[in-house]
Amino acid sequence: MEKQTEIEAAAFRRLLKHLDEHKEVQNIELMILADFCRNCLSKWMVAAAQERDVELDYEAAREHVYGMPYSEWKDKYQTEATPEQMKAFDARRK
Repeated sequence: MEKQTEIEAAAFRRLLKHLDEHKEVQNIELMILADFCRNCLSKWMVAAAQERDVELDYEAAREHVYGMPYSEWKDKYQTEATPEQMKAFDARRK
């Protein structure tokens, strides 16, 4: 079980690295295509911490996922969602 946890943790770290290397991929695109985004990962981290009685607030989790404070990442890398993206996102949610 310990090796399984190590493997899963390594895969998660690789996912974060991959997302960091592809900052051009917007959260809205991830949500449309995969139904999750960087913010979802942050929320899942918070939930996993709570399940283990570990305190982790959402902003700290987002900083871990984004590799910097979310406000900084947003200013540097986030673009405005296009009308087409919003339409696809809304269709995905229905």
